[in-house]
Amino acid sequence: MNPITLKLQAEPLVRMALQEDITSEDVSTASVMPEPARGEVRLIAKQDGVICGLDVFSLAFELLDPTTQLHATVRDGDEVSRGQVLATVEADVRALLSAERVALNYLQRMSGIATYTRRMAALFAGTKTQLVDTRKTTPNMRVFEKEAVRVGGAGNHRYNLSDGVMLKDNHIDAAGGIAAAVAAARAHAPFVRKVEVEVENLDMVREALSARADIIMLDNMDHETMAEAMRIIDGRAEVEVSGNVTAENAAALVDLGVDYVSSGALTHSAPILDLSLKHLQVIG
Repeated sequence: MNPITLKLQAEPLVRMALQEDITSEDVSTASVMPEPARGEVRLIAKQDGVICGLDVFSLAFELLDPTTQLHATVRDGDEVSRGQVLATVEADVRALLSAERVALNYLQRMSGIATYTRRMAALFAGTKTQLVDTRKTTPNMRVFEKEAVRVGGAGNHRYNLSDGVMLKDNHIDAAGGIAAAVAAARAHAPFVRKVEVEVENLDMVREALSARADIIMLDNMDHETMAEAMRIIDGRAEVEVSGNVTAENAAALVDLGVDYVSSGALTHSAPILDLSLKHLQVIG
């Protein structure tokens, strides 16, 4: 993750997560460790997968103890194995105990997404099709989840509503049709923004082409209809396929030759990667 992005976006969110977990004091830690002491603890993988989010993991401890040191033997994007020691964290024992759950929550979630993404991205390796995510992210977790998708080997779709024009069914209904919606977008949006139109049938494909959409999204179509849509479009617009794409069915889309396949499952359905902090020692 870009260090500037980490500082600007991640820090206040991680701070809020810690504040959610510690409203007055960490009673358990205050009971057993009333005075400062230096300690270290090991980060251990309990599953095979792709690690992601080490900077965020470390940040959770740093916010409670700025002298925290993370000694990692892996980097984001590395594949790890069950039982592997990934890092040791050295800090005030009170920070290690109080930030443990928050730190692991971020790291497990991001690593799970990176692991699932790598599995699905491998299906499109060597093709022209790029796998991308969606805005179906956990509230206040988007910066972390989209970073995990990138580390896993896929691309990021628009980050938020300010990032591009995507005219979906309700936008089209509100405008009174595809042509009117695209014309309105061209008149309002900055010229540097591409205009994407979501279509559900072949008639809408033809309308989007006539309106000169930059990107046409084929939404929840069967394979035969998508193949026909590709013949109709014939390179006159970029093409995205979307709609219930998962690691179990994505391989069936490879032969279409579309530009993008977007999958909300990358962020909303990826299981966590099980990780643990163990063997805490007081060292000074």
